[in-house]
Amino acid sequence: SSNVLTTSLEMVASEVSTENQLMPRKKTKEERLQLASRGLQVHVVGLSIHHASVEVREKLAIPEIEWNEASKDICSTGQVAEAAVLSTCNRFEVYYAASDPRQAMACLTNYLAKRSGLTVSVLRQNLFMLSGEDAVWHLMRVSGGLDSLIVGEGQILSQVKQCHYHSIEEEGSGGKVLSRMLEKSVTAGKRVRSETGISKGSVSISSAAVELSEMYSQKDLNLPFSEARLAVIGAGKMTRLLIIHLASRGLKNITIVNRSLGRPEAMQEEFPEIDIEIKLMDDLWDVVGQSDIVYTATSSTDYVITEELLQQNALGGGRPLMLVDIAVPRNVGDDCKNVPNVKAYNVDDLKAVVAKNTATRQKEMIEAEHLLREEANSFIGWRESLSAIPTINRLQETANAFREEELEKCTKKLGNSNLTDKEMEAVERLSRGIVNKLLHGPMAHLRKSESVEGKQAAVKELNAMFRLGQKEPNDKKNNRGRGR
Repeated sequence: SSNVLTTSLEMVASEVSTENQLMPRKKTKEERLQLASRGLQVHVVGLSIHHASVEVREKLAIPEIEWNEASKDICSTGQVAEAAVLSTCNRFEVYYAASDPRQAMACLTNYLAKRSGLTVSVLRQNLFMLSGEDAVWHLMRVSGGLDSLIVGEGQILSQVKQCHYHSIEEEGSGGKVLSRMLEKSVTAGKRVRSETGISKGSVSISSAAVELSEMYSQKDLNLPFSEARLAVIGAGKMTRLLIIHLASRGLKNITIVNRSLGRPEAMQEEFPEIDIEIKLMDDLWDVVGQSDIVYTATSSTDYVITEELLQQNALGGGRPLMLVDIAVPRNVGDDCKNVPNVKAYNVDDLKAVVAKNTATRQKEMIEAEHLLREEANSFIGWRESLSAIPTINRLQETANAFREEELEKCTKKLGNSNLTDKEMEAVERLSRGIVNKLLHGPMAHLRKSESVEGKQAAVKELNAMFRLGQKEPNDKKNNRGRGR
């Protein structure tokens, strides 16, 4: 029985060992710093409303609850050292840090192709890729709301905040470099909104959807927007914003269709001045049939409204109906446009509204870019300072090796002087103090060089001045004939 027990314990130990090998260990702070100083460069790959259609974007969309899992998968092969996912209605982006950009990009492209079901060639036609300072600048503009469909909208800043928050969680894959860049971008986004007027006025996808429906109501429905009967499918953040913007235009009667009653009832309490009628999904088609404009904003990954479903529910060819879909993945099938008297719009159609919004914010955009550039330069300067860490370490190691060598010689000569341990300790401290004071100037100069070019020049000078690339000072060849 003893042998059986031993064998069982060995099997369990083997399984645990294998499990531990399969699960990547969380890096310590020192390991992350060492990785960062080895030349990890930042990159971003992704697609947005500016580069790809909603049909492509929805295939790559990742729910926030899965951002860390996706980042972990991206880092699992080793080509990517750090990663963070940002997935919203209008963009899907992966920010990552790697020492070999080519290998990392190949790894990411394969991951995205596998996840989306799109071919690599289709992905490459839609993806954008930026590296180094371009990647940093892109993230700053995203966080500042300058890269948004609606310039200055505030929702993207909270989404970047969440991206940063998830990257530094225990399950996150942010690392030292990426988490610092995301943190800086959040600071930049806050500054833009507090120090410029770019976010003044109602700017969001929801506000643009309301503006679009108001713009086309007379043309599509032969009805003034103020007289349209309205319904919203879904009861999330986008619905709440829709209610705010609809109410600001004097529309007080709205029907909300949702899977459960909790959120719609909370909205009834939040907006007592608005007549909100709540219906469950069982009543969806009755509500659609009685409405003039239906906004869809659910988290469903399947279509909620399609041509076939409209026809099945006798909603084709009758009274005019406008469908405004602001969800990604989409809630309204593209084939709904084939149904007579039905006008269907999605987030890509909001561009008509956006042009006016962007034109009125040109001055604020210029001011915002100045602030964003300050924060971008601050991060870039910090990132470059990491490249000085190996030089500082080598300088300290070289100086300390010289000190120990000379102290050893001195100790031998003082061996017959009957110095106490306390006195020898004082000599040791003296040698350390001299070295530290001599090194303080060069290291301070290295740390304080503000420009990227200045840091690179300082690193080169110190390497040459102290011969840091040469052999250790106690190498016998270098010490021949000394110490006699």
